[in-house]
Amino acid sequence: MGIIAWIILGLLAGIIAKMVMPGRDPGGFIVTTLIGIVGALLGGWLGKVIFGVDSVDGFFELSTWIAAIVGSLILLALYRLFTGSRRT
Repeated sequence: MGIIAWIILGLLAGIIAKMVMPGRDPGGFIVTTLIGIVGALLGGWLGKVIFGVDSVDGFFELSTWIAAIVGSLILLALYRLFTGSRRT
């Protein structure tokens, strides 16, 4: 997948992760996109390491979206864990 596809996938995965885990976050649109992109990469890597499958096959593959969303959820939970105590 190209860099534009990763950005789009990351943006959508980040938005879906925020819909699954609602709440106030200190980040906005850019943070959501970054969490989604890094989460998509994390999900793909975890799928390969844990299950031994290439979960990042293509933009329209279900496994790619599942890996991206799960990775984004993990990263969003970690983000909230580390930034939650700083909010007022």
